[in-house]
Amino acid sequence: MKALYRPLSLVVSVGGGLLASAVFRQVWRRLTGEDRAPRATDRTFSAWQVVAAAAAQGAVVGAVKAAVDRAGAAGYEKATGAWPGNE
Repeated sequence: MKALYRPLSLVVSVGGGLLASAVFRQVWRRLTGEDRAPRATDRTFSAWQVVAAAAAQGAVVGAVKAAVDRAGAAGYEKATGAWPGNE
């Protein structure tokens, strides 16, 4: 039964990545008023702005990934009666 979780987990992870991107864009927009976060190679932003954006993005992506993975595992358990990870 746990073998069924692998493909489901992949689909959930892709959805989580899309959700994380959308959440980060909203967080960045609310924090800075800017529509886009700086990229590492963008000269129009200072180094500290680039690093702050990367740190914020990492935190948001990590939190969303954990929430989505946990919800997927809980949903799988509810549907099959088996927890997909280590107990």
